[in-house]
Amino acid sequence: MARILTGIQASGKPHLGNILGAILPAVKLSQDPKNESFLFIADLHSMTSVKDPDVLKENTKAVAAAWLACGFDTDKNYFYRQSKLASYHTELMWYLNCLTPFPMLANAHSFKDKSDKLSDVNAGLFTYPVLQAADILLYQANFVPVGKDQKQHLEMSKDIAAVFNRTYKEVFVLPESRIDESVMTIPGTDGQKMSKSYNNYIDIFEPEKALYKSIKRIVTDTTPLEEPKNPDHCNVFALYSLLASNEEVDQMRLNYEGGNYGYGHAKKALLDLILARFWKEREVFNYYMENEEALETKLAEGEKKAEVIAKSTMSAVRKALGFD
Repeated sequence: MARILTGIQASGKPHLGNILGAILPAVKLSQDPKNESFLFIADLHSMTSVKDPDVLKENTKAVAAAWLACGFDTDKNYFYRQSKLASYHTELMWYLNCLTPFPMLANAHSFKDKSDKLSDVNAGLFTYPVLQAADILLYQANFVPVGKDQKQHLEMSKDIAAVFNRTYKEVFVLPESRIDESVMTIPGTDGQKMSKSYNNYIDIFEPEKALYKSIKRIVTDTTPLEEPKNPDHCNVFALYSLLASNEEVDQMRLNYEGGNYGYGHAKKALLDLILARFWKEREVFNYYMENEEALETKLAEGEKKAEVIAKSTMSAVRKALGFD
């Protein structure tokens, strides 16, 4: 059985881009009986940017609730907060820090992208890839689904594990990246990639009025209502096509090309589609956000299961280092 590990930062509530591009593909992988999935909320990593404890706690709740809403099976798999197993993650990080060369970290994307303003770079951001390596190696993961922009960090984790295995004893599985070339880039309301950084995202868990307000912000051209429109140059149509059936997409194309169909009509159709497609997810998400005890129970159960593996790995690590 292959172990697949995915870490999600607690940087905010997952939006439509996260759900279509990462969450639903990961849930599908977890449903394969040949896989054993480890999903953790990377709240320690989030501390490099989120400094408000209340915000971090609320973000963690929202991320956990979103994954449960999207069908992640916590009975079959592992579901936990990084911070609740911090003693294992951070202890292993220290050992790996002592094997990680400075130039490797200086070349990491997570650091280089911000290195033009070093006053904004904290030590946590600089050593981010080592904590990431600890997150992966602690659970002996075989595969880590990553986007192309994260492949470098996964390769660093593999290199660090190999150095440990050569220097001390062969303790760690060498993880491999799993890049799904079919993963979609989801357009935001302005046509760029949907991202919280661009403030162009659609939050499917918002109340209906707020959700519709977000959809209305989708940028369109000024073609008059009565004139035909080109669906292939429209952000509304692009988003609609990602969610609708082939028949619905064909009908929407005819609406655009036939004239007397405005972008306001298309945006209302997108709202209705999102509400119909994600009604169950919205219901489950709201349940867990309003019932913190139920959410806490799910996480605590997962943390107890994950700790068994973390403890076993750390026992082997300490023995290899001569500490036990």
